[in-house]
Amino acid sequence: MVDYSKWKNIEISDDEDDTHPNIDTPSLFRWRHQARVERMEEMDKEKEEMKKKRQSIQARQLDVKERIAKKDGDEAALKKELEKIENEGKELDRIENDILKKEKKTPWNVDTISKPGFEKTVINKKAGRKPDENLSEEEREQRMKQFVKENEKLCKQYGMLRKYDDSKRFLQEHLQLVCDETANYLVIWSINLEMEEKHDLMAHVAHQCICMQYILELAKQLDVDPRACVSSFFSKIQSCLPEYRQQFESEIKGFKERIQKRAQEKIAEAVAQAEEEDRQERMGPGGLDPADVFESLPDELKACFESRDVELLQKTIAAMPVDVAKHHMKRCVDSGLWVPNAADMPQGVDEEEEADAAAAGTASGAEKTDDAKSESAKEEPIYTGVSTEDVD
Repeated sequence: MVDYSKWKNIEISDDEDDTHPNIDTPSLFRWRHQARVERMEEMDKEKEEMKKKRQSIQARQLDVKERIAKKDGDEAALKKELEKIENEGKELDRIENDILKKEKKTPWNVDTISKPGFEKTVINKKAGRKPDENLSEEEREQRMKQFVKENEKLCKQYGMLRKYDDSKRFLQEHLQLVCDETANYLVIWSINLEMEEKHDLMAHVAHQCICMQYILELAKQLDVDPRACVSSFFSKIQSCLPEYRQQFESEIKGFKERIQKRAQEKIAEAVAQAEEEDRQERMGPGGLDPADVFESLPDELKACFESRDVELLQKTIAAMPVDVAKHHMKRCVDSGLWVPNAADMPQGVDEEEEADAAAAGTASGAEKTDDAKSESAKEEPIYTGVSTEDVD
């Protein structure tokens, strides 16, 4: 049977519901509490004194026993002193028992009614921000390629989301996407979409890219891991002040303008590169472009090449001053418009056909170049040839 008697006598300083009207109730409770605290302090002081006395008696007793064992001094006097010390120890035991009995009879209070079985303090801290790694350009490129290889599908899924709640849930399920590599991938994807004239899709991906950049910037300001800022960013962006929303929209607008500008530059660079490759394909044996040389010829020589009339060409050259004729013919030879020693050429190929092939001549080469470009574009990943510096 459980004994509940120990719960019947509990001392509480403010357990009186009614007090005398001439007595200040708060003061009474305060005095009772102060008296209880003083009694507890007095009892703790007695325990401390008893502990010191116990240590002193044990030390004296050990010293006397050692002296008796070594026969150091009068043995009878030492035994008498040892007996006296043992009597003091018995008296001390009796006093300690009285104190324990008194303590046991003392009513429980708020300080003694219970004791903690164990204590444990846990402080939750957000993960610290990883220090910036000093990687070379090759190492950064290799890490980007590895990231795209592993997460390209997830990056595209995030880029196509339209609701903030969906984006928040998706990033919390795939926290590895909350990094600079995802932002870089979205930048490059936006440029490629603009170059493909998919303007609406580019605008949407640009919005998702700015969201990712805001999360990374928030983590940088708070000096925490970016993954810890996903929830706070999307909560703030949905209930933000008009000024914050206006700043966010302005950042998206500026980003799209930079994307459009960079896409135009990339297209111009691609066109210029294709034209340069065509020109290099058309180059004659002397390093001159046959198209440029043909345009620089006098009209009478142009007519000769256009009509493919060798006799007319010979007459026109003979009618021209020697220096001028040599100058134009040398340029024609260097550009491939005119091939000397036609007798040594294979049958079925005359000078005019060779000139025509040299002047017209790079259509098939240009087609091959375009085919090679399309094949390389299919094989290369989306980020090849473009970096985040494109939108700086």
